[in-house]
Amino acid sequence: MREYLEPGRFIDSDHPALVEFAERARGRSRDPRQQAICLYQAVRDEIRYNPYAFSRDPLSLKASQALLDGESYCVPKANLLAACARHCGIPARIGLADVRNHLSTPRLLELLRSEVFAMHGYTELYLHGRWVKATPAFNTALCRVFKVAPLEFDGIHDSVFHPYNAQGERYMEYLQDHGQFADLPESLFFGHLARCYPHLFAEGAPLLMGDFRGEAGEAMAP
Repeated sequence: MREYLEPGRFIDSDHPALVEFAERARGRSRDPRQQAICLYQAVRDEIRYNPYAFSRDPLSLKASQALLDGESYCVPKANLLAACARHCGIPARIGLADVRNHLSTPRLLELLRSEVFAMHGYTELYLHGRWVKATPAFNTALCRVFKVAPLEFDGIHDSVFHPYNAQGERYMEYLQDHGQFADLPESLFFGHLARCYPHLFAEGAPLLMGDFRGEAGEAMAP
């Protein structure tokens, strides 16, 4: 489990600001499961979800960067949860999957030119002898807007996206899992995204996805 407990390039669990955040967010319980629940809730709700924060700059993927910015998308937020868990002595790793969002906004569909969201990031935590999935991407306020129940995490069952929203409409569909990693695999990550969204990686394309259409505004879709 050593590689899932040590700081990584992107899961930088030794960053001073991250250490301070994790110490505050872990709560008072000494039970790793209870600490993991507290960390999950803190990352989910205190770091606002913003898909337009995506950048081709590798530094934007760091857990500490998501914390310092106070907002990010699923991958840096998953890295942040993993980093906080590692600081607290809980083995953690990053997982990547392609998903189809059936309730995405027209603006984001236009920007991506696809309803498939490649390289969605989630976290896996090793608790009580098994790996458990946690998805801290969508903060509670965003879920209320989309009438989707916020994903909860109990440290026992996998916490993954709901297939349907509260109205029974198709919501999130998992298409392909790329595996789990001790640290974010930069080449695999950007290489797959470049194949899925070549226009975002074309010569002269803006570095930040929000720059494709001016100000990012409110993050209202994954």
